[in-house]
Amino acid sequence: MMIGAQYLIHVISLMILLCSANASIFGVANARPKCFPSSLISQLRGGDGDGDAPTSRPYLPYTLAIRDSIMIAHSFHNNPNFGPAGGLHGATYTVDVEFASKDLHPECNWVIDIGAASEMVADVLKQFNYKNLDDVFGDEVMTTTEFMCKAVFDGIVKKLKEKQMINEGDEKLFEGWIKVTLWESHKAWASFEGPAS
Repeated sequence: MMIGAQYLIHVISLMILLCSANASIFGVANARPKCFPSSLISQLRGGDGDGDAPTSRPYLPYTLAIRDSIMIAHSFHNNPNFGPAGGLHGATYTVDVEFASKDLHPECNWVIDIGAASEMVADVLKQFNYKNLDDVFGDEVMTTTEFMCKAVFDGIVKKLKEKQMINEGDEKLFEGWIKVTLWESHKAWASFEGPAS
């Protein structure tokens, strides 16, 4: 058996153990949310959940990445699943946004204009930088790193559409896939990825 397959079996076994033990990574929790649905494994890389997600990331050999950072404050509203992180605390995220495409632009030989991409990323991040995310999203939202990856992704897609960089006439200035990664530290990070359109 290949090492990758053995690793996947261990991850699945750990998920099943945590679900059946009614535990979280911080220990046994009293008010724990429901465990992952049985279809999670098939959905980990885009699956067919609601029928509109791609079944897998297409082969896109060209990538341009933009790196920036934000400093935020937030809480998990004293939810016991988050242990000591449940209260108000701060975080500094390193943010990587990758733009991937099948082909380079026919005239400019780029994935996307690096200046325009940098500007879009900065514009999206400034709505979160130096802010308390509890104020930005409200008291009912758990602003996990995973959640914030999706929020940044959605902001980038919206900016692309506003700047008409996905479709401008018959020529597409950017067509492809976007991946947003937020680094909490050198040991922990989360990502969200999907098509740019």
